[in-house]
Amino acid sequence: MQALVHVTHEATHKIGGIGTVLHGLLTAPSYVREIGRSILVGTWSLGTSPSERLGTGGRVLYSVCDGIDTGRWRDVFRPIEERHKVWITYGTRRFEDREAGTSNDVDVLLIEASSIDPGRLTYFKATLYQRFGIASAQYEAYSDFEHWMRISEPAYEAAIAFLRSLGQDDSSEPHTVGFLAHEYMGMPTILKAVMEGEPNVYTAFYAHEVATIRPHVENHAGHDTRFYNLLRACLAEGRSIDDVLGDQSFSYRHALITRAWHCDAILAVGDWIVEEFRFLGTAFRSANIELVYNGIPAYDIDPAVRKDSHSRLARYCGNLLGYVPDYVFTHVTRFVQSKALWRDLRVLEHLDPLLAEAGRSAVLFLLSTEIGMGRPGEQVHRMEAEYGWPIVHRDGYPDLTGNEGGFYRAVEALNRRTRAVKVVFVNQFGWSRERCGMRMPENMEFMDIRQGSDVEFGMSIYEPFGIAQVEPLSFGAICVQTNVCGNLGFVRHASGDADVPNVLVADFTRLDGGWTGISGLAQIGWAERDSIERAESARLARELMDRLPRSEAESEALAQSGYEIARRMSWEVVARDYLLPSLSRAREARGREA
Repeated sequence: MQALVHVTHEATHKIGGIGTVLHGLLTAPSYVREIGRSILVGTWSLGTSPSERLGTGGRVLYSVCDGIDTGRWRDVFRPIEERHKVWITYGTRRFEDREAGTSNDVDVLLIEASSIDPGRLTYFKATLYQRFGIASAQYEAYSDFEHWMRISEPAYEAAIAFLRSLGQDDSSEPHTVGFLAHEYMGMPTILKAVMEGEPNVYTAFYAHEVATIRPHVENHAGHDTRFYNLLRACLAEGRSIDDVLGDQSFSYRHALITRAWHCDAILAVGDWIVEEFRFLGTAFRSANIELVYNGIPAYDIDPAVRKDSHSRLARYCGNLLGYVPDYVFTHVTRFVQSKALWRDLRVLEHLDPLLAEAGRSAVLFLLSTEIGMGRPGEQVHRMEAEYGWPIVHRDGYPDLTGNEGGFYRAVEALNRRTRAVKVVFVNQFGWSRERCGMRMPENMEFMDIRQGSDVEFGMSIYEPFGIAQVEPLSFGAICVQTNVCGNLGFVRHASGDADVPNVLVADFTRLDGGWTGISGLAQIGWAERDSIERAESARLARELMDRLPRSEAESEALAQSGYEIARRMSWEVVARDYLLPSLSRAREARGREA
C-alpha cells in the first residue's frame, strides 16, 4: 500500500485553488485505487471547537486537550506532543464526487504549535541553515513563516508515527510514503523529511505557482508583456532572476521554494511554471520538474438545460438594463491585480461596434469582489432597493471597497460609450436571488452562470493554471485567456494540437521589434504594454465576433467540441496520466539514491 501526505493550509477548509485541487485528486478513481492512505497535514488554533475544526464531513478522533480519544491514538501522538510542547488533532474527512460516484475517507493531522518548545525549534532552524542555508532569523518577524516552521518537525513525526502504528494490527502498512508540500507552506515539513532520509520516504514540491515570480509580474507596470519576454531572453542566455532583477533572498517564500530542488520531484501545474522555476537558479536547470496539470469539470448536459440557463441570464439582464441580449458574457474571478479585469473592458470597447453593425447585443456579468465571502444578502437587497445595485454602486461598505471603486468607474465610462454591449459589475460572492437581489430570476443558481455563458473572459497577467477560465468549456462557452495561462498546455494535449474553436488566446507578450537584449526588455513599462493591449484587444474583438454562434446548430457544435476537450482534461486524466506516473518516478529516484 502507498501513503501520501499532503501538507497544506487547506487541510480542513477549501479556501482557494489548492482546495479545489485536493478535492479533484482525492476523488479521482485511479488515485483512490492506487493511494491506499491519504493524510492531510495542517494547523489549528486553540479555541476552535472540535465540531468545526476539521470542516465539512470531518470527525475528530483524537484531541487530548478536548478529552477525545476514540482508540489507541494517545499512545501514538502523546509522546510527540510532550516532546515538542504542541497539541495534535487527528480525525478524518470524507471527500465525495457524486458525478464520478467516488468517495474517499482521508486522515487529517493538525498541529497547534503556539507554545512549542523553543529550544527544539531553534535547533531545527539551525539544522536547516547548516543543511540548506535557510537563515530563519531573517524571516522570524513574518508570522506566516514562523507558523509553518513551528509545525514542521511535529507534523513529520506525527505522520510517520501514525503510519507506523497501522502496521501493529494491519498487514497493509504502507511500503512507501510520499510527502507533498502544497506551496511554500509545506516546505519546512518536507525539508525535515529530506533530512531524515528514510529509504521508503520520498518528497515532492507541488507548485501551484512560483511565489517569487508573481510579484514581479503583478507589481511592475509592464506586467506579462515585460516579464515573459525578459524570462525567455534570460533563459536563452543562462541568466537567473538574481542576475537580472536583483537578490531575492529578502523574501521568505523565495527562500523556501528555492530549496525545492532537494525534493525528489517538483510538480508544476502549468508549462510556464516549469520555465519560471528554471529562472530561479542553476540548480533548477537539472531538477526533476514534472508537469501535473489541474483538472477541470466536464458535464454532458441536455441542450435544453443550457438554453434555460442562458435564458435566465438574459432575463436578468432585461430586469436590470431593459434589454434581452443575444449573447451573455461572463467573468467569474477573484478581485485581484493578476486577473487584469481592465482587459475585458478593452476588448468590449472594440467589440461594441461589431455587434451593433451585425444587429446583435450582449451583456458581460462580471462576478468579483474584494470581500472573501461577499456581502450579507439583506444588505444587498437593501442596496438594490435604495439605489439600484448592481447597476448603480456607491463608495464604501457594504458596497464598493478598496479598488472596487476605481474599477466601477471604468465600467461606468464604458457603459456610457457603448451601444450593443453593457457590463454589470456584481461585487458579490454567490449567484442567487438570496445573494444578489430580487431582480435576479427566482430559480437562478450558480451553475447558470457556467451553463448559460457564451463567452468566459480571463485574460490574466499571471495565471499558473486557470481552472475558472475553462470551467464553462464543456457547456460550449468560448474561453478567452492569455498565452501565459497554464491550462493552455493541457488544452493542446487534450486536443492533439488541433485548432480549438472554444479557446481564444490573447497574446499581450508579442513585440513588434525594436526591443533587443535583456537590458532593453527590462525597460518595457506601461506605455509599451498599453500600446500592445490596444492592438491585441482589437484583434481579439474581431476574432471573437467571428466565433460567436449565430444559430442553435453553431451553439450545439461549440458545446460538443468543448465537452470533448473538457473530458480529456478531467481530474481522472490528471491523476492517471500525470500525477501518479510522476510520483512513481519520484519513488524510483528516491530508491536509487537510497
